[in-house]
Amino acid sequence: MHGRDELLATIESRLVMGGGVALHGPAGIGKTALLEAAASAAAARGELVVWLRPVRSERLIPYAGLADLMGQLPPAARSALPRAQRTALAALRQGLAPRAGAAALARRLVLPLLLAHCARVRPVLIVLDDCQWLDAESAELIAFAMRRRPGPRVRVIAAQRHPDPAGRRRAVRLCPAPAVEFKVPPLTADDLTELLEERGLPCRRASRMHEASAGNPFLALALGAALPPGPSWRPSPLPESVRELLRDRLTALPAETVHTLLVAALAAEPTVTVLLRAGREDAVRDLRLAAAAGAVAVDGEQIRFTPPLLATVIAEDAPAGDRTEAHTALAAGAVDEIEALRHRALRSSVPDAAVARSLAAAAQRCATRGAARTAAELFLLAADRCPHTCTAHRLDWLVAAARSGLSAGAAVLAGRAAEAVLAADAPAGHRVRARLVLIDLAGQGLAEMGEMFAAALDEAGDDPALLAPVLLRVTWASLITGDPDRAADEAARTALAARRAGDPTTEAMALSVLAQIERLRGDPGWSDTLTEALVLPATPAPDWLHYGPRYVAARFAMMDDRLDEARAALLSLLAVAGPDRIGEARVCVLRSLSEVATRAGRCREALDYAHQAVRAAQRAGLSPGPTAYTAAIAELAGGSLPAAAGFARRGVRASEQEGDTLYLRRNLHALGQAELRAGRAREGVAALRRLRGLEAGAGGGDPMIVRWHGDLAGGLAALGEHAEAAATLAVARAAAERLGANPGLLGYLDRAAAVVLSESGQADSAVRLSASAAQHFEQLHQPIEQAHALLVQGSAERRRRRYAAARLAIGAALAIFLAADAKPWAEQTERALAGTSAAGTTPFDLGLTSTELRIAALVRDGASNREIAGRLYLSVKTVEATLTRIYRKIGVRSRTQLSSRLATVVSEVTRSA
Repeated sequence: MHGRDELLATIESRLVMGGGVALHGPAGIGKTALLEAAASAAAARGELVVWLRPVRSERLIPYAGLADLMGQLPPAARSALPRAQRTALAALRQGLAPRAGAAALARRLVLPLLLAHCARVRPVLIVLDDCQWLDAESAELIAFAMRRRPGPRVRVIAAQRHPDPAGRRRAVRLCPAPAVEFKVPPLTADDLTELLEERGLPCRRASRMHEASAGNPFLALALGAALPPGPSWRPSPLPESVRELLRDRLTALPAETVHTLLVAALAAEPTVTVLLRAGREDAVRDLRLAAAAGAVAVDGEQIRFTPPLLATVIAEDAPAGDRTEAHTALAAGAVDEIEALRHRALRSSVPDAAVARSLAAAAQRCATRGAARTAAELFLLAADRCPHTCTAHRLDWLVAAARSGLSAGAAVLAGRAAEAVLAADAPAGHRVRARLVLIDLAGQGLAEMGEMFAAALDEAGDDPALLAPVLLRVTWASLITGDPDRAADEAARTALAARRAGDPTTEAMALSVLAQIERLRGDPGWSDTLTEALVLPATPAPDWLHYGPRYVAARFAMMDDRLDEARAALLSLLAVAGPDRIGEARVCVLRSLSEVATRAGRCREALDYAHQAVRAAQRAGLSPGPTAYTAAIAELAGGSLPAAAGFARRGVRASEQEGDTLYLRRNLHALGQAELRAGRAREGVAALRRLRGLEAGAGGGDPMIVRWHGDLAGGLAALGEHAEAAATLAVARAAAERLGANPGLLGYLDRAAAVVLSESGQADSAVRLSASAAQHFEQLHQPIEQAHALLVQGSAERRRRRYAAARLAIGAALAIFLAADAKPWAEQTERALAGTSAAGTTPFDLGLTSTELRIAALVRDGASNREIAGRLYLSVKTVEATLTRIYRKIGVRSRTQLSSRLATVVSEVTRSA
């Protein structure tokens, strides 16, 4: 089950111990699937499984549930009942009310006696689904039977949607003691995406469903099935089954509470203060009731509908008069004049030129101050309120709405506005700009935009101002789809057209992509091309920074291992992109910051940036291939190998679906690394061989960009393919010599050669090469690469039976990995160390435990005791006591002496070869 394995295992372990398990959560969250899994496991063990599935229409039929339950018990158990209970059973199965004077106890004892008889034969599991629909009479008798403690061979698993109006949960009362209660959580984005992909939904669309459904699998599946064909930005219509499911959360709420939720649904950013200012005096009470029903989540002031689609259903179901009243109240209570204007405009759909002009002016002010999403909403609203006498203004506003929506990552707003332009009798300039927005919304899926490109080129004609931006996108499409020669030609055409149009920004972007193409093809002229782009007076908008020369220069600095320079440039670009934007520019900068942090050995920072990028890309509806690659690389360094493999596989699928050969190659590299490090050498080599074939088809390139050669060579050596491994490294060295490789690439190739030599039985040469690589990476301040080289050195030392030297090298690697929070590397290194250590031998041969070694490494890196406590989740006193033990063990008296001792050990390891 996707994302439920841990919860299901916990449920199983509790049921085996006896008693009951109560599940609760909103409809569609997966309670029934868990019940079915638990029931299947019990049936496989030979237990008697009894199901009870009441529906809404049965809750007013007395004894309907109990009659169903008892009818599933074996006839032998019914025949064994005493006469009084058999009579009571017959009445219960017919749903008859108790006769006057009939013994109430006889009726109550029927179920306990039946269960006791069944349990003597084999264990019994009662599965109760949708307890909220169980009739009161049945619930009372089942609860009575459970209170009589039927014994450990009678277990119950029950599920319920929401508590009753008094806040009680019926499912708990229907379970025997000891009963445990679990809230079924939403699926994570990864688990839900995997589930939807299995049902045939493309990766890019599947990743958008998590936010829309709040992780509810039923809602996500229903929305995915209803998605219209065509561009991925188009929203799916809400199926009536989804609407009914969402309305269910409101059925038990008072009318006034629902009206408060309507006001919140219509507010741009609902908060408690907004509701109070709009006249909802009981807002706090209403929100408490709504939160208990699972309709909203309140975090301080912020109000969030769960799922967000509930706000849409509430607003669409409300009568027009109620919506008008709510907008009037929100306008009166608004603090911001623009927000008040928005609500006044929304009170009526009647066109009004004055209102439209006011909205457009407000939208322009929002765009100027960087509030792109609000600007898009207001421009679109202005176009909606525009009378036929202002058609020219309407088209301008629609183009502005499309552009602002793209900047804000609001794909639905941008797509709706752009298609409205194309549906109108618009001039060529407006139509080209609208088509550019739709092309940009395709993200990495430009291979499917052939008709849109053809129409845009036709409408641009010979106008260089219109032609240059279209040609720029043709360049990107050619590069993404694996045609670098055409991409280079189109980039040159773009630069020429932009120069003729007096557009230095587009010219600079064209030259920037040309520099990338030249570097991909191994053309050393890329440096001159990028310099030419950097000197142009280009001013890319914040959402275009990732296509500008400054961003490309930062990426190249990272590839060339100038990490401090790259990080500083990227941080300045992140500030320009702004925290409020979630468009592609911000995602690209976050991705690059993650990759820089990974190389610099700041694993926590790398994971944080990578996951920010993944979330932002999902919210903006961007292609998941690039962010999946970045997340996989971060997970390989500091997260977990299974998570890395999961991201890489998702990135491969997404890139294949969108025809993106560029990130297909990169995700294959990440997948190959994950498989190799997990011990699946054959699978890892297969992924990397596929990457090699794709790169050969694209004309080869700079081995500094995607450094796969060493990983493939190491995997081949592990499989005994030594000749192919050596040939792979020879190709990489030849390319490096042709391009003038830097120390980082030389260290990388030396380390890979050491792996191949070690596997080939040439351990002496392997030790020398890996030690040299470690020195290269130490000079470049790349601790993870340095530690990896030390790990290779230790392995080679072990092959030549120098176990003390092996422990020293592997221990030094472990210290570096622990200080960098490189969790998967540290786990691998600890296993390697255990393989070289005699009983009682500890890291570094200094007598330190892993925790002591980690604290010592953090001290060496300059961390204070308080910082160490925060990193390792220890108290400051524990850190101080541990540090005292470390001093005593290795014979030092201060932090300075400790740092010097550790640095000496690492240096001795690399020099000893």
